[in-house]
Amino acid sequence: MSTVASNRTADPWTGLVGQPEVSRRLAAAVGAPVHAYLFVGPPGVGKRRAAAIFAGELFAADDPEGADRHRRLAVEAKHPDLVIFEPTGTMLRVGDRRADGDGEIFAIIAEANRSPTEGSRKVVVVDEFQTADPTGSAAMLKVVEEPPPSTIFVLLATQVEPHQLTIESRCTRVDFPALVPDAIAAALVAEGLADVARAEVVAAAANGSIDRARVLATDERLATRRSAWWAVPDRLDGTGAAAAVLVEEVMGLIEDATDVIVAVHAREAEEMDAREEQLGTRGSGRRRMEARHKRELRQFHREEIRFGLATLAVRYRDAIASDTGDRTPHFSEAVDRLRAAADALIRNPNETLLLQALFVSLPPLT
Repeated sequence: MSTVASNRTADPWTGLVGQPEVSRRLAAAVGAPVHAYLFVGPPGVGKRRAAAIFAGELFAADDPEGADRHRRLAVEAKHPDLVIFEPTGTMLRVGDRRADGDGEIFAIIAEANRSPTEGSRKVVVVDEFQTADPTGSAAMLKVVEEPPPSTIFVLLATQVEPHQLTIESRCTRVDFPALVPDAIAAALVAEGLADVARAEVVAAAANGSIDRARVLATDERLATRRSAWWAVPDRLDGTGAAAAVLVEEVMGLIEDATDVIVAVHAREAEEMDAREEQLGTRGSGRRRMEARHKRELRQFHREEIRFGLATLAVRYRDAIASDTGDRTPHFSEAVDRLRAAADALIRNPNETLLLQALFVSLPPLT
């Protein structure tokens, strides 16, 4: 899922789904790029793909005769002057300057100071930048602030942490909003992943993420999970016992749903096996891939819970619209609690305990 698929078109930016303003800004920046960019937005909205397209356009601008090759290699994440870093664990680690591969931060700094392999530019992309702690962020500040003239940084983050505000001030920030369902549905149809009716259902469940939508497009159990969440208020009775049973059921459905993304990961592992056998090497790319797979599974799990909470919010809003008694304030409070629970997921809480406490607090709809 990390490799950005090739999509050769007359306008390379058509490969970036649902981000017309981002495409316009970055296309305009190709002629006179700054030294560092910070792409900020939720997962699955195209930050990494935009970075690859942008890099390809920069390389193509310097070598018009080889433009097609530069663009193709960049969007496939195979260009020798496009270097992508991502955490090998839960965060970008500082490591030791003397230890090869011991941490990403010093590796990023070292790479930024190396000359380009082919042309006059190198693009260094740092994914999941929000995971860099205060020490790591401070270590990167100087090289991001004053990289070699040939190096352009593109930092990708879901949000900017307080200790990263100084680095943010040294970058040109580009915000990526969540994708609207219509854009996601249109992309699924255009890519042949779903018909119109199916695409609309999937887009509504995608939480603004084209990556999630592509996974869900082949998930035949999506409707079952939505029905299970929709029925939760009908089975609540204010007791911890009922809440525990319901949480166990929905969490079990989420666990079953991971089969879809596990299958994607298995295909990627097979492709890496084939490459390693062909090259006769086994490098650090496997460790990075396995770490990314773990992150993507965690992200999928969280997005499934957000999908469920959004489904419950719709249910309670419908109850507000149809209420003829005095329960509207209780239903409004339920919507607020659901929103707060969704926001809390970013702090990596114990999801089972979070949902149990939430379900106990929600009013029944019987």
